[in-house]
Amino acid sequence: MEALLCKKIGDPTLPLDDSPSSPFTLTATHPIPELNSPTSVRVRVRATSLNYANYLQILGKYQEKPPLPFIPGSDYSGVVDSVGSGVTKFKAGDAVCSLASLGSFAQFIVADEAQLFRVPEGCDLVAAGALPVAYGTSHLALLHRAQLQPNQVLLVLGAAGGVGLAAVQIGKACGAIVIAVARGDDKVQLLKTLGVDHVVDLSKGNVTESVKGFLKARKLKGADVLYDPVGGKVTKEAMKLLNWGAHILVIGFASGDVPVIPANIALVKNWTVHGLYWGSYMIHRPVVLQNSLKELLSWLASGLITINISHAFSLSEANLAFSALKDRKAIGKVMIVFDDQKTFRSKL
Repeated sequence: MEALLCKKIGDPTLPLDDSPSSPFTLTATHPIPELNSPTSVRVRVRATSLNYANYLQILGKYQEKPPLPFIPGSDYSGVVDSVGSGVTKFKAGDAVCSLASLGSFAQFIVADEAQLFRVPEGCDLVAAGALPVAYGTSHLALLHRAQLQPNQVLLVLGAAGGVGLAAVQIGKACGAIVIAVARGDDKVQLLKTLGVDHVVDLSKGNVTESVKGFLKARKLKGADVLYDPVGGKVTKEAMKLLNWGAHILVIGFASGDVPVIPANIALVKNWTVHGLYWGSYMIHRPVVLQNSLKELLSWLASGLITINISHAFSLSEANLAFSALKDRKAIGKVMIVFDDQKTFRSKL
């Protein structure tokens, strides 16, 4: 089968070839994984998502460092290829999606049936492959951790990225007042189409001044929930806008700068700071994660949420896909798409 092997730690945006500089080897003869238990299911992958964690892992900067060589990849969608003798929930031909610690940058992957989710009829498989990590992260953060309520003010940083767009849509689905922070006209225009209550364009204005103006006009005191996948200076500015009793969701550090949240101010203002490593729910709270993804798939099927596929590439163009992610050219999700599902292909 075709698979992408990470043979060494390095920059995944470098040209994909066998030169010493590339961390990847693209092979067409990697062994197809065998069913490894009576309840295992082999899935033919149609689409797999790129997340910032994948980028960091290949750079060697992620908290989990798998032994080399490894096949990268986490969330994916596809069609059941074969099933073990004890499988009762799925049969060959069923559309499914799931997440894995590794291995989805390949034509086939094996998972236990308990780890798979049926893709509702009518849902696009590429969209389903983009859902688990980005939307799962935002859903658990906002509903399970911050317990976002209708009419609360949600401030989303990095709002045009994968998890950011997910947070915006989930916030609106929950009835929150959503303030989105992004950079560039294209991103701002997309956010407006999603019904965002206020958008801050970082290329044109100051976060604090812009948001304070909106809050004053709406007779609101401040933000109740801060969703932060960015870090850095913008986090420091956003903390000036938080209400007493606000929740801060620490999602990631796309800026490369880990922010300092002053404990003395958190004490005085009764802030709650939530660290969210979504993947650890697979170990510590698997039922919570499963229920979250089931609800998200039902929302996708009903049209309550939509998934914006910004770029889609073949496996041989993985470096271009990582470039789109690294350079923040994506508005929404970047995907690797196999076979006839490569309908969103976008060149940089």
